[in-house]
Amino acid sequence: MSHPHPDLSAPAPLPAGGLRVIPLGGLGEVGRNMTVFEYDGRLLIVDCGVLFPEDHHPGVDLILPDFDPIRDRLDAVEALVLTHGHEDHIGATPYLLRERGDIPLVGSKLTLALLGSKLREHRLKETAQYEVAEGQTITFGPFVLEFVAVNHSIPDALAVVIRTGAGVVLHTGDFKMDQLPLDGRITDLNEFARLGDEGVDLFLTDSTNAEVPGFTTSEKDIAPVLDRVFSKSEKRIIVACFASHVHRVQQVLDAAVAHGRKVGYVGRSMVRNMAIAQELGYLTVPPGVMVEAKELADLPPHKQVLVSTGSQGEPLAALSRMSQNNHHFVHLEEGDTVVLASSLIPGNENAVYRVINGLSRLGANVVHKGNSLVHVSGHASAGELLYCYNIVKPRNVMPVHGEIRHMRANADLARATGVENVVLAEDGVVVDLVDGVAKVVGKVDVGYVFVDGTTIGDISEASMKDRRILGEEGFLSVIVVVDSVTGKVVSGPEIHARGFAEDETTFDEIKQPIIDALDASIADGATDAYQLQQVVRRVVGRWVNRAHRRRPMIIPVVIEA
Repeated sequence: MSHPHPDLSAPAPLPAGGLRVIPLGGLGEVGRNMTVFEYDGRLLIVDCGVLFPEDHHPGVDLILPDFDPIRDRLDAVEALVLTHGHEDHIGATPYLLRERGDIPLVGSKLTLALLGSKLREHRLKETAQYEVAEGQTITFGPFVLEFVAVNHSIPDALAVVIRTGAGVVLHTGDFKMDQLPLDGRITDLNEFARLGDEGVDLFLTDSTNAEVPGFTTSEKDIAPVLDRVFSKSEKRIIVACFASHVHRVQQVLDAAVAHGRKVGYVGRSMVRNMAIAQELGYLTVPPGVMVEAKELADLPPHKQVLVSTGSQGEPLAALSRMSQNNHHFVHLEEGDTVVLASSLIPGNENAVYRVINGLSRLGANVVHKGNSLVHVSGHASAGELLYCYNIVKPRNVMPVHGEIRHMRANADLARATGVENVVLAEDGVVVDLVDGVAKVVGKVDVGYVFVDGTTIGDISEASMKDRRILGEEGFLSVIVVVDSVTGKVVSGPEIHARGFAEDETTFDEIKQPIIDALDASIADGATDAYQLQQVVRRVVGRWVNRAHRRRPMIIPVVIEA
């Protein structure tokens, strides 16, 4: 089993006839999916998604893949293939198109429609778009692409087959093997088997649920649970889910009709995405069930259902505002029922539990995955992955989409079915398929690219560390005025604190040591203001760590007068 090594260097040039795979996101994390394939000097990109920030990313709105390894080769990109319409697969596309605006986009009808609304939001001109469906073949430069239907938690998901002179690659995208999907569109295992008989040289497989035994529960199994929730609820019902989960919203609409309730959407992305899904025929809205969300208040509580965004605890989303009782028109009352019909994305636990606690404090009955079957995953569990390995019979396997533990579990499954060459890579680790064998050949430097308001990529890891220190440890400024002739301290030290201590007398004991240290340093010949500032920083840093067990950000200012 090949795996990343910290001492990997930059890869050598790609051998003639070889295929290079460069993951720029999605390997070692759930989100930010982006993989670059190189053959004969040309590039193909599969997916371009975002990662949502966690608590240790203060002030960050989104995290993008790092485009640096291909930034000077964007003119070599033949196309961007999008496997499905989730944010972690399409959300970074507008930022890539800012770098080169005419990259051809390839995806299914719903995927391109969801992306189109996103491009309009970013005020980008729509580039050439190629709508594809399962069974179709399309060629871009040296890449011949075929598409295979797969089932996921959003309609119209596709796996992609990439044919080059180096061999056949099958990239599943996100998928599961739901045998009773709401739309009747199952993962095309016949095509997987046919490809297996033909020969798959490299199999890139979704790892998210590789640690989960058995088969993923069918989406239809949620219907009776929703029915029970609706039956027991005597007041308003609020269902929070992903704004792209068309099938989940469909089941909520059906339950509302069965129980004589009206439905309104809350949250801009929910309103937008469901309108697109309905217009394209992916969402069937029964007559008379939909009402503008603000108009629901005119109905009795037992007639109301709100479908809301914010299932991941996003601070500005509708559900979070409701939990804080500051939503502009939805105000929870004792006995309302809130259903969190979504998964818990790793890293969002604290935010989600804060929302649940806030809702409970307001008197709502909160139904979530931890106490009821109100969510099923969109990803294949171990049994499904084993089944795929046995019918595809790949020569090489490269687990994708997941944290390290997920990819390792996926690798173990592949090996259990007899796959001899399993390549474990992380973001930036380069894999070459040459003469039918895939192996790690080096790495390229990749990192997180933070979006902070209108700022993209200017926030470094060092800046993020400073933000964490400010948020967790506080801030101290120390101002000292030194006589430029005598070198004596003539004013100060004046110490100001934020997020550290309210009582200014706390710092009285350190003021004289600062003066003594400055006098000693000046006596030793230090006259540069920068040197004196470092003296102040060291003295204050040692004292505050010893006396208060804290490491605040310390900003010393030495002024010569």
